[in-house]
Amino acid sequence: MNSKEWFAEWFDTSYYHQLYKHRNDEEAAFFIKNLVDYLQLGKGEKVLDLACGKGRHSRTLNELGLNVLGVDLSSNSISEAQKHSKDGLRFSVQDMREPIENETFSVIFNLFTSFGYFDNSTENQKVIDAISEMLKPKGTVVIDFMNARKVVDTLVESEVKSVDDIDFHITRNYDGNHIFKHIRFTDKGANFHFTERVQALMLSDFKQLLSKDFSNVRTFGDFDLSEFDSNTSNRLIIVAQKN
Repeated sequence: MNSKEWFAEWFDTSYYHQLYKHRNDEEAAFFIKNLVDYLQLGKGEKVLDLACGKGRHSRTLNELGLNVLGVDLSSNSISEAQKHSKDGLRFSVQDMREPIENETFSVIFNLFTSFGYFDNSTENQKVIDAISEMLKPKGTVVIDFMNARKVVDTLVESEVKSVDDIDFHITRNYDGNHIFKHIRFTDKGANFHFTERVQALMLSDFKQLLSKDFSNVRTFGDFDLSEFDSNTSNRLIIVAQKN
């Protein structure tokens, strides 16, 4: 594991959680309830929250009656998540490119653009292959990604977000493959610079990644599970079944 990968460094800082602390938990809970209803999941079904962060979505899944394992590469995030551990709700540190030994799931959730962090499609395929290995036959994967086409078309090149007395200066650019988000700020006299880099994956890219082991690919464009439109939808939500 190369410690220089941007996500391993940035997601493990307190500043990452500070910048994004205003994420809408009610909206997230609404989305997850819609997914669980749509998938018709029964009480006690075993599911995986892949790249779970501090576990807010894992907790919602568990509250809806599911047996949940949440995993993330960030040990700091998992330490926070484990404060909420209980019967039917577990957390552990895991690289999403590697299958978890001796665990299988009915559904694997990968939510809120927690994909495409790598430099090439080979690494993406490792994630999909690991998901396939961990799913039961006819199991389901749910990938919730940004609608990259709309993000590129409406890219906000520069903004400042002030959170808890820190001014985060954010700039964005697109190089034809990745969307970059550069985050610069000063805290306690020290200057910081982190860069998020996410591949601008389109629906065709995901279909190619899923083509080997998955079928019955369905798409939605928002948390209401409305029809996906590549020009106007805010999200690209993919639901696919393992062969």
